[in-house]
Amino acid sequence: MAKVDLHVHSTASDGRLSPEDVVRMAAQRGLAVIAIADHDSVNGIVPALATATTFPQLKVIPAVEISTDVPHGEVHILGYFIDYTSHQLKATLERMRHSRELRAQKMIAKLARLGMPIEWQRVQQIAGSGSIGRPHIAQAMLEKGYIASVREAFDRYISRDGPAYAEREKMAPAEAVELVLQANGLPVLAHPPTVSDPEAIIIQLKAAGLVGIEAYYNGYSPEQVNEMVSLADKYGLIATGGSDYHGLDDSETMIGGIEVPMEAAQRLIALARERGVKLAAL
Repeated sequence: MAKVDLHVHSTASDGRLSPEDVVRMAAQRGLAVIAIADHDSVNGIVPALATATTFPQLKVIPAVEISTDVPHGEVHILGYFIDYTSHQLKATLERMRHSRELRAQKMIAKLARLGMPIEWQRVQQIAGSGSIGRPHIAQAMLEKGYIASVREAFDRYISRDGPAYAEREKMAPAEAVELVLQANGLPVLAHPPTVSDPEAIIIQLKAAGLVGIEAYYNGYSPEQVNEMVSLADKYGLIATGGSDYHGLDDSETMIGGIEVPMEAAQRLIALARERGVKLAAL
């Protein structure tokens, strides 16, 4: 099992475990560095950092994952060491979370027209205080027996090309990179192989201030890992990685289940120090 996982979700967005429980699980599994990077939310960072004080062997990097749009797809930007108290960052993320709610309501209406009604109130209950996302809709569908797994909901109904998909407020990838930089963070491109032309978007975002790409990730083939590491080297970027753990399905890769080199975390920490980012927890 790896000692580093730089991509984990909590109940602050669409994960199953609270930020505190994510930290406890990571410590129990012997990890040395994790980053809780919730979708369009920094609300889990303070409780995660507070819990981490009881596990001195574990370093927790404050992070966020920002969803953006490109033609025929999505691009996700991870922001590490962000100033999670930034008013501009929090206001922008709040607006994006609101757009997620509006999208979720549209998707529920589409599912009803497909003969799979679910209740908005139940989706809200599943999400709790977290940012509402498609996994919460998938869980509600699973409860109703419309699907056999969360993955099936995405594969058949709520992925971008699915019959129940709906758009939300759009943000361009370069805008997300700029938002992370304005919050004194380090922007990294999440799971590049999900983009139709990874190298083209890497070139574009490198010019905007991108510092890394996710080269080690759940489901990557050895060839994809090698390709992403080569692209990182080619453009002078840090090769990061993580499990993208949500805890919603037994088939998920566990925290620490992806072999991410310790060097990935060390290079991020070194760059943060070089840029004068406050590293109180490290």
